[in-house]
Amino acid sequence: MISRLHRIHSPLGILALAVCSLLLLSGCSGGPAGGSRAGHAEREPAVIGTDGSAESRVVAAIYRELLTAAGQKVRTADTAYASPTHTAQAVVDGEISVAPAYESSMLRALPGGQTMPGNMEATLSMALPPGIVALPAAAAQRGLVVAVTEATADRYGLRGLDDLGAAKDRLTLGGPASGDPGAPSAAAVKKAYGVTLTPAGTSRTADVLVLRSSDPALARDGLDVLGDPESVVPPEHVFPLISAPAVDATGRAALARVNAPLTTGQLAKLAASVDKGEAPGKAARTWLRAQGLLR
Repeated sequence: MISRLHRIHSPLGILALAVCSLLLLSGCSGGPAGGSRAGHAEREPAVIGTDGSAESRVVAAIYRELLTAAGQKVRTADTAYASPTHTAQAVVDGEISVAPAYESSMLRALPGGQTMPGNMEATLSMALPPGIVALPAAAAQRGLVVAVTEATADRYGLRGLDDLGAAKDRLTLGGPASGDPGAPSAAAVKKAYGVTLTPAGTSRTADVLVLRSSDPALARDGLDVLGDPESVVPPEHVFPLISAPAVDATGRAALARVNAPLTTGQLAKLAASVDKGEAPGKAARTWLRAQGLLR
């Protein structure tokens, strides 16, 4: 933005503005009638980037299908990025136009974004550089969950982390995702809920398990996900991160249609299909048609 303003105020910039003004006053647009519509049609395709995960690839495919149906030209970046953070940085750097991003991961990557906000959407909007927009998030999360076995939930009457205080026994906290960024520690749980848990590292036999929301163990082992009213586990809802000029109002409205039906459970099923070998585009089209979002 600074360099653009500098060019306008330079002698050449002023001369260019004067020439454009004369052309407009004389009724000459420098192109055919309806040039603005032609310019829209000739806009460069929006480039969608993704990391290598199944979740990112299928969400990117959903975005592509929705934008294409809305009349926008779209193509997928030739190579995948190393992580959601790298993909988001590519949008900021102008390498790509659109990417699936995740709330807390995005916030941690931004300067001064380490503190969890009360309003994630507003905080992201203020933290992002000019021209980069975080569109509203879907219901789906790619982040972490805290879960217990059905037997543990029934034994102690657990529905949320706030119920852990009713357990008379000292419970352990661990699980395969307990070392992930943003994973709740025993100290964080104690601070939020006044409950003392014994750290158990990455053990899958811990009483209270920290898992990724796409972990097949959740369904396979019939685990109960505990509620987290104090938000000890940071939210990781997926949302479209865009370069503002690349996606018009029609495209943004199209992307917003997926927010309610794309739940964590639906995302996990889509990712599982891609992991088994289904092409992300095919999985996306099948799901969108089933939701009535694509013909």
